[in-house]
Amino acid sequence: MRPKHPNIFVRLSGENGNAFMIVGVCIKAARQAGLPKGEIDQFVKEATNASYDDLLQTVMRWFNCE
Repeated sequence: MRPKHPNIFVRLSGENGNAFMIVGVCIKAARQAGLPKGEIDQFVKEATNASYDDLLQTVMRWFNCE
């Protein structure tokens, strides 16, 4: 499955499983890539809507994860 933004790379390993840190890393990568604020807000809403496992799945659907 190809992520929505394959040109945005997010490193999940080493983030010690902290959901807030993972969302922050994704927001930073999205901003650096020039994603519009509305799209970043949409990602955050999706990522924080359910469980930790859903957060990880959302990140992998949106970004290229390392």
